[in-house]
Amino acid sequence: MKFNYQARTQAGSLQAGIVEASSREAALSLLQSYGLYITSLREEKESVTVLDEIAFFQRVTRKDLVVFFRQLAILFKSNVPVVESLRTIANQTRKHHFKEKIIGIMEKVEGGTPLSRAFGAYPKVFSAFYVSVIKSGEASGKLSDVLGYLADHIENEYNFYSKIITAMVYPIFVLVVFLGLLMVMSVYVVPQLVEVLLEAGTELPLMTRIMISFSVFLQGYWWFVLIVLLGFVLFVMQLIKSKEGKEFIDRMVLRIPWIGEFFKKINLARIAENLSTLISAGFPIIQALETTGDIVGNSVYKQVIFDTGEGIRKGEPISSYLSRYPALFPPLFIQMLIVGEKTGQIDLTLLNIVNYYQKEVERALDSFVKMLEPIMIVSLGLVVGLFMASILLPLYSISFD
Repeated sequence: MKFNYQARTQAGSLQAGIVEASSREAALSLLQSYGLYITSLREEKESVTVLDEIAFFQRVTRKDLVVFFRQLAILFKSNVPVVESLRTIANQTRKHHFKEKIIGIMEKVEGGTPLSRAFGAYPKVFSAFYVSVIKSGEASGKLSDVLGYLADHIENEYNFYSKIITAMVYPIFVLVVFLGLLMVMSVYVVPQLVEVLLEAGTELPLMTRIMISFSVFLQGYWWFVLIVLLGFVLFVMQLIKSKEGKEFIDRMVLRIPWIGEFFKKINLARIAENLSTLISAGFPIIQALETTGDIVGNSVYKQVIFDTGEGIRKGEPISSYLSRYPALFPPLFIQMLIVGEKTGQIDLTLLNIVNYYQKEVERALDSFVKMLEPIMIVSLGLVVGLFMASILLPLYSISFD
C-alpha cells in the first residue's frame, strides 16, 4: 500500500512524499522512525483491474519466486542493503498480493527480525524448505550465493513440472472431448431417434437397446451419477488427508506397472535436487536429509529419508543405508552416491543424478504420449463407430422394410 504524507522535520521544515507500507499504522511508524512529525497521511489508491481481484491471477507461481530470488541475489551481491533490496523488488512487482508480502517482509526486517524468520511469516508463499535455505545462508554469511542456489532450484523444478504438465495437456484434452461428445450424443441425439425407432415397431439390435438404456439412465438418474462421482472424489480427498490413507495410496501407486516406475523417477529426481541444493547451501548432511524428508510428497520415500538420517548418526554412509531399499533406490542411484562420497563432491554427484532422472521422466512421458495418441484415436473412432452403427443399422432396416 502507498501513502501520501505531509510532515515536518525536526528542524521545522515541511516535507511531503510517498511511503510504502502494509498498513496505515506501519506507514506512520516508519515515518516517525525517520524523525518526522506527521501532519497528513492519506492512502494512495492504486489502479486495480478486475483480474487483480481474482485469486487465480494473484497466486504466486514458481516463476514469480524464481524472478524474486534471482533479483534479491543480484542486489545482495551488489551490496545493496536488505531493506532497500526488498523495497526495490516490491516497487517492480505487479501482483499486489505478492507485493504486500514483500513489503511485510521488509517491515519485519526493518524492525529487527532476521530475514529467514520474516520469510517464515508467509508459509503459503515461502515454504519451510525456502526458509531453511535462507537461514543457512544467514548462518554461513553467504546469503547472496544461497539465494542464487535457491533460484536455480526453483527454476529447475518449474521447468521440470512444466514439461510434465505440457505433455499431459493433449491426452487430457482428447479424453474430455471424447467424454463430452459421448454425453451430448447420449442425452440429445439418441432421444430424438428413439421415437422414430419405436414408432417403426421393428426389433432393435442388442447394441441399439444397450445404447437406448444408457441414454434413458443418464436422463433419469444424472443426479445419481453426479452424487457418486462427488462422493468418490470426497472419499479420496479424505483418504489422502489421513496418514494411514496417504501411506496406502502412496504404496499402491508405486506398485502399479509403468506408473509406479514413473513416479519413482520423479521422487528420486526431487530428493536428489533438494539434497544438492541444501548441501550446496552449507547444510550438514543429516540436517539436509531431515529438511528433504519434510518436503518429499510420497510418504514411503519420506520415511526412508528420515530413517537414513538416523543411520548416518550411527556412522553409516548414506549410500549404504539407501541400498537396503533396492525397490525404491535402484543400483545406479546408489553407485553414483558411492562415487560422490569417495570424491567428497556429493552435491555435484546429486546434480548428475537429478539430470539423469529428469531426462528419464521426460523420455518416459514422450513415449507414453506417443503410445497414447494412436490408442485414444482408435478408441474414439471405435466408440463413435459403434454408436453410429447402433443408430444406422435399425434406420437402414426400417428403410429397407
